[in-house]
Amino acid sequence: MTAWPARIVSGEVTLRPLARSDRAAWREIRRRNAAWLAPWDATVPPGGSPRATSFGVLVRRLQRMARQGTTFPFAIEVEGRFVGQLTVSNIVRGSAQFASMGYWLDQAYAGRGIMPRAVAMAIDHCFARAGLHRIEICIRPENTNSLRVVEKLGLHEVGLAPRFLHIDGAWRDHRIFAVTVEECPRGMLARLDG
Repeated sequence: MTAWPARIVSGEVTLRPLARSDRAAWREIRRRNAAWLAPWDATVPPGGSPRATSFGVLVRRLQRMARQGTTFPFAIEVEGRFVGQLTVSNIVRGSAQFASMGYWLDQAYAGRGIMPRAVAMAIDHCFARAGLHRIEICIRPENTNSLRVVEKLGLHEVGLAPRFLHIDGAWRDHRIFAVTVEECPRGMLARLDG
């Protein structure tokens, strides 16, 4: 099995490549969850390059980056229904073998253990199939939902990044959590289910 494209299933959760066919579900969920997601969504700082103007442009850009090996753009499904997105990005090879991870979920599915499972699945894929050594997740200190995800998975906090990302219209601090392959030799899903 190659690292990408990938389809990963664990229980009711499936990770698969984000596709143009997700457009209607993606747009409906983003519209319905706009107020819930806005405090955590990346924004373009003044003078920055504009973001994708349509879902099709976003998917094409992410697919191009996936072909280049720098990104794994996953759709999250629960029992066949699109419910969110998880993106492994900034994949660095060479001596680093490192990547970052970000995600969002339909509020209607929050609190059911879906995101910790999806993140564990993606981490296991990154370590076992993509050959990465370290995964990092950066979270705003106020984002209690995401903080619960890394807590459930036992990721260690490794630092604070002041004014790290432009989120919701301003430069925001982020807490940095990370895990290495040595920290979960049996896999992250085994740790979660253990």
